[in-house]
Amino acid sequence: MPTGVAMRDARKQLFDAAERVLLRDGPSALSSRAVTTEAGCAKGVLHRHFADFDAFLAELVLDRITRIDDQAASLRNAAGTGTVADNLTGALTDLFESVAVAIVGLVTSRDELRARLRQARPTGVPLLTEATAMIASYLAAERELGRVAADAAVDTLAPTLIGAGHLLFADRRSTPPEAGSVHEVVTTVIAGVLREPLPRAAT
Repeated sequence: MPTGVAMRDARKQLFDAAERVLLRDGPSALSSRAVTTEAGCAKGVLHRHFADFDAFLAELVLDRITRIDDQAASLRNAAGTGTVADNLTGALTDLFESVAVAIVGLVTSRDELRARLRQARPTGVPLLTEATAMIASYLAAERELGRVAADAAVDTLAPTLIGAGHLLFADRRSTPPEAGSVHEVVTTVIAGVLREPLPRAAT
């Protein structure tokens, strides 16, 4: 990579390279050399833009969290369209088919990274906390529209859905779950609060 490349471009290339290493080889394989080798640049490029490797990883996690913020806005805008179960199934699949599961593994495996992230995100597990807020916000919007029961405990349903989704996708080396499996989990969790017409059983 030329030394004159803009910092924004260098950050993106390094973040994307780290994501590929995470998805392919898991958190234990992530090192500054693995990232720069994957990005096809000198090791010094990373250290010119970040104080150290844990600073790089913290910025990587925070960058990926912004993607959830974008997804949350789209999901909330989908309230009142399609079906609640389909919207939630799509959101969980988009979330956990991405690098999210690997990022959670990375955060839980590195003490220094967790310490740095707590300065920006004092509570909860980074990324899972934002994902839970995304689901809760969507369910609240559907509750306002009457498609979810007025007394639905969205702050309980949301972490239940995120936890169940995370478990479905947690085995990084196996085939991802089929959409039908995710949908079944979603419908099971929200069955008691759903107020939209349920699909008819096949005859």
